[in-house]
Amino acid sequence: MSSVEKKNAKVREKEDIIEYHPPNSLKELFFGFLYLGLIGFGGVLPITRSFLVEQRRWVNSQHFDELLGVCQFLPGGNVSNLVVAVGREFFGFKGAMAALLGLITGPIIFVVLLSIIYSRFQNHPVVQHVLSGIAAAACGLLIAMVLKMMRPFWRSGLTIFVIAVSVILLNVFYLSIVKALLILFPLSIFLCWKWKQS
Repeated sequence: MSSVEKKNAKVREKEDIIEYHPPNSLKELFFGFLYLGLIGFGGVLPITRSFLVEQRRWVNSQHFDELLGVCQFLPGGNVSNLVVAVGREFFGFKGAMAALLGLITGPIIFVVLLSIIYSRFQNHPVVQHVLSGIAAAACGLLIAMVLKMMRPFWRSGLTIFVIAVSVILLNVFYLSIVKALLILFPLSIFLCWKWKQS
């Protein structure tokens, strides 16, 4: 067993000690995602993992990472797809709808109210500074989430290589996410296969 596999096994053992349990009702699911939607300023993705895995303990980190990986490959918003998948897993179609409605209800109300206020005060210097600060905070949250998700893979040269290739495809060659995924998906499968063979 390689050092990476040992480290991943330790992370899984630690998670096995923590008890994960699904929400008890559609109401709990709805209000949980309503809360998530209301606190997710600058985007919900950075805090979704913390909310589902660490706070509510509805899913473990490995399952979250797997669901997010699948949802990123599908069209539409990553978090919307993830929320629908989590809700469906617990309560079927009703769960998917309750989770999605919970996630979007609060932000829709806020966006309508803020657009009214913004249209009146958009040129005010204080508003401009607040928006710049919110954008910087959202960027920081996203970076923190990525680093937390990468924790089990830091010592894997293979994973670091695939991450580097994805960054190059998106930021140097400016490929769309779909085109990058069409390259990365078979590449990562091939590399994992070759690595297991050696």
